[in-house]
Amino acid sequence: MTTVALLTTALLFGGMVLYSFGFAAFLFSALPPETAGPTIRRAFPLFYLFVIVGAAMAAGLSWQRDPLSASLLALVAITTLPTRQWLMPAINRATDSRAATRFKALHGLSVVITLAHIGIAGFVLSRFL
Repeated sequence: MTTVALLTTALLFGGMVLYSFGFAAFLFSALPPETAGPTIRRAFPLFYLFVIVGAAMAAGLSWQRDPLSASLLALVAITTLPTRQWLMPAINRATDSRAATRFKALHGLSVVITLAHIGIAGFVLSRFL
């Protein structure tokens, strides 16, 4: 079970890093803004669902071996729910209403949350050593 917990946590970490620093940046460099914006908007709910499910699975798989890591991964899953259900729609509304200051603040918060989640997943990975 430890190997599956490790692989699930690694998938979570790698997926978050790839999406945040690869996919999103690639879309905005490869596509015109009028195409990249709606595309990323459609992809984000799936990204957050991936984080929720991946973190919850990794938490469950890690619980017996390392309750601290499992708790941290559960925290990632739990805090992703309001990010997906409240923050992401608020960012979209700010974009649609051209509220640049509000968009920057909300988007900045989403970036901080995602970076914290990546950091937590990385910390959990380091505990497998």
